[in-house]
Amino acid sequence: MSFSKAQDLIRLARLAATRRVGMSLEEICEEFDVTHRTAQRMTEALETVFTGVEWQDGPDRRRRWRVADPMLDRLRPKEETAIEALEIAGRAAHAEGRARHAKALYDLREALLSRLAPRDALRTEADAEAVLTAMGSVTTPGPRVNLKPMVLDAIIEALRGPFRLRLRYGETDSPERIIEPHGLLLGHRSYLVARQPSRGDMILNFRTDRIHSAEALDESFAMADGFSLDDYAAQSFGVYQDPAQYGEVVWRFAPEAAARAGEFRFHPTQVLEPMDDGSLIVRFHAAGWLEMTWHLYQWGDKVEVISPEGLRSMVEGYRRVDFGALP
Repeated sequence: MSFSKAQDLIRLARLAATRRVGMSLEEICEEFDVTHRTAQRMTEALETVFTGVEWQDGPDRRRRWRVADPMLDRLRPKEETAIEALEIAGRAAHAEGRARHAKALYDLREALLSRLAPRDALRTEADAEAVLTAMGSVTTPGPRVNLKPMVLDAIIEALRGPFRLRLRYGETDSPERIIEPHGLLLGHRSYLVARQPSRGDMILNFRTDRIHSAEALDESFAMADGFSLDDYAAQSFGVYQDPAQYGEVVWRFAPEAAARAGEFRFHPTQVLEPMDDGSLIVRFHAAGWLEMTWHLYQWGDKVEVISPEGLRSMVEGYRRVDFGALP
């Protein structure tokens, strides 16, 4: 067995031990990015190498493997790897204004360091800092709106309940309103997805940068039946929702841009169709023509909007030929 395969097997054993219902073949395929047959071989190796391996067929007819071995909780990643991961996640949370999450991540980092001998802690910090320094320039490019940490903390507290949220939105002197938060979409412009009872059951978007104050109330509520934030987000190309624009979107990338476009995940529902002439057709269903236009501009004349007609009209006349590189 190769070193990398051994690492994967140990990781699979830890997952099978820590997840209450175990791991299915489908979950192994997704977690390790392997084929169904490779996942089967991994479960066979799991049963061969580890004791306490058991499997059970669930109500969904999926077989799940579980490891009942209390010793597996002693298997930990190298300390510097965990500390690097916590530091990177903490920096990201701090940059996004999620002060509470950033503090929790930094506290976990300090707790992990405190478990080491002083000499090992110094070495681990030095190793982790060397990696983090080298990664210092790896940031999300482009401008973005700053979020108010106190507002974001209140939103997260409300989502945890879930609790109703009292906020002042829009103009600074706008009257307060009570909403029922269902999720948070983070991007170059972030939105709070919520229902405002005084306006009915419709799910609305509130720009987080226009929320001037927010307070989580001690009032719980029932989420909208069948609501899924992933499904809701998939209705748009970016974060903006416009039901009137929702429909099939079809783009054609020129042959010289097809390989590069094929590396992009433009939308979770996208379908890629390589054409005989070397071009690439991309299809998906979404709304948000303005955000699509912002993105398509980067491709210059290497992309053509086939549909919808409204988006095609917005893009025409702005497909430049002088861009020296693809996105």
